[in-house]
Amino acid sequence: MVVKINRAPVLTLWAAIVAERLGFDEDEALTLGKALAGYTAQSKGQRLGIYHPPPGEESEEKGEAPPDLVFVNLMGRSLPALMTPDGVRAAEKGKPSDPAKVRVYLQKKFGDGLAPTRKVMRALALSFPPSHLEAEAYSLYERFRPPVEKGKAGWGSEGELDLDKIARLARPT
Repeated sequence: MVVKINRAPVLTLWAAIVAERLGFDEDEALTLGKALAGYTAQSKGQRLGIYHPPPGEESEEKGEAPPDLVFVNLMGRSLPALMTPDGVRAAEKGKPSDPAKVRVYLQKKFGDGLAPTRKVMRALALSFPPSHLEAEAYSLYERFRPPVEKGKAGWGSEGELDLDKIARLARPT
């Protein structure tokens, strides 16, 4: 099966599945996955000259952090998160991210392809021990992400996510 989709929701879903495999619950994982995809897109957009840091952003970062701020390492990135009564939530402009919004985003982007994509990604994640998955997760994503044109031409473009390709990356159990 092939799903026509942009890379951002693919990375969001994959990062969430990796986070779950590393011990986060589904709601925690969804917010962390969305944050990782957002920070990755922001970094790439800045490299391509599409995004520029807003004026004053650097000075805001130097301000005093909220007492419940923690950093979660996921797929090679350190993500700001908040401890809430419901668990860890990625920090979004100083507030906890909403996992329900991430669910809606993924459903909208994947449509009927969400369930089969989630299933094959979970099988891939489960085929690795958690410590090995953490080390390999981003390179696995680079191997299965939808191909798009390089540079600005491919920014925001849809590509074909090949679910059979993801399945072939799973280690025999």
